[in-house]
Amino acid sequence: MDLGIAGRRAAVAGASSGLGFASAKALAAAGAHVAICGRDEARITAAAAAVGHDCVPLVCNVSSAVGGAEFVEMAIAALGGVDILVPNTGGPPPGTFASTPIDLYQTGIDLNLLSVVGMCKAAIPAMQQRRWGRVVAITSIVVRQPSPTLILSNTSRAGVTGFLKTVSREVAGDGVTVNSAQPGIHATDRITSLYGGMPDASTLGIPAGVAGDPDDFGQIVAFLCSEQAKFVTGLQMHIDGGAYGGLL
Repeated sequence: MDLGIAGRRAAVAGASSGLGFASAKALAAAGAHVAICGRDEARITAAAAAVGHDCVPLVCNVSSAVGGAEFVEMAIAALGGVDILVPNTGGPPPGTFASTPIDLYQTGIDLNLLSVVGMCKAAIPAMQQRRWGRVVAITSIVVRQPSPTLILSNTSRAGVTGFLKTVSREVAGDGVTVNSAQPGIHATDRITSLYGGMPDASTLGIPAGVAGDPDDFGQIVAFLCSEQAKFVTGLQMHIDGGAYGGLL
């Protein structure tokens, strides 16, 4: 399917590996000019080479509002503008209410909420002026179904979901869509670090019986950035193999 985004300019944060990397690959394959960022120069350079299509590697730490805005500004300078934004950050450390000190909450909020606010503030006004834009944030299924051992992620990602939903309604009339993709367990480094390795499928609690394929996830992100998805906004799409048990 032609997604209608050939020649569009896309900035994908946290894309040296995992779901951000997969999303960058899918966007590049659809013809978008892509800039990606990571904290390690060697890793992000290698990732850009793997994405191909003249993907631009940028070294930037997006763990704060300032860092998020800086990434978008670097991408604008490199690409000449940003039409598509994929906010993505690493997850905060695991913990429970009892085990997590209060000073770590600000770190989680900076990482998963304020960094996205910074990226959106830097990217969306120009999208509104051009009357076309796509924002697809990579968040987590914990927004719908909180994990008992990820209290920082539960808290900060719920906040960013409220932010994105509010922004989506404000900018919809300007041709800008704002959505979030909520991954469940996928075969990524984040999951192996949380579980001490990739858990056996029988222990995952996923009706599909397997962990998600990051490349499949990337294709869904690319579709939400497409011309065909122009009437899809304010959506929080869970991509989890059926693990979430709620109706809404």
